[in-house]
Amino acid sequence: MPVPGPELPGDGARLSVRPYVLTGGRTHAPVDLGLETLVGTRPGAGPAVPSPAHRAVLDRCAVACSVTEVAATVGVPLGVARVLIGDLVAAGALHVHGTATAAAPDQALLARVLDGLRRL
Repeated sequence: MPVPGPELPGDGARLSVRPYVLTGGRTHAPVDLGLETLVGTRPGAGPAVPSPAHRAVLDRCAVACSVTEVAATVGVPLGVARVLIGDLVAAGALHVHGTATAAAPDQALLARVLDGLRRL
């Protein structure tokens, strides 16, 4: 089913293409991105972006927002947003902000600590 693509610069028209066209058929992002991961633009980023879809993502990320917010406001499926964001992160145009889950201790470590405390 075709989905409305990002707005084209100038006339405000939208593309109507299959989602895989926006990503070149790719389904996995070059970086691991959670739904809640915050992304924002880097200073001076984006003079040469590969497509209107990438430009729409870059414009949306001028203010840090989550991957889910990008997908919703740009109007692309979540998987497509992850691939587009991943492309821009790999190109150095976007910065991935740390999340609370990224700083959380490992589950296996917590289980070992709990076992040790129970043995006391």
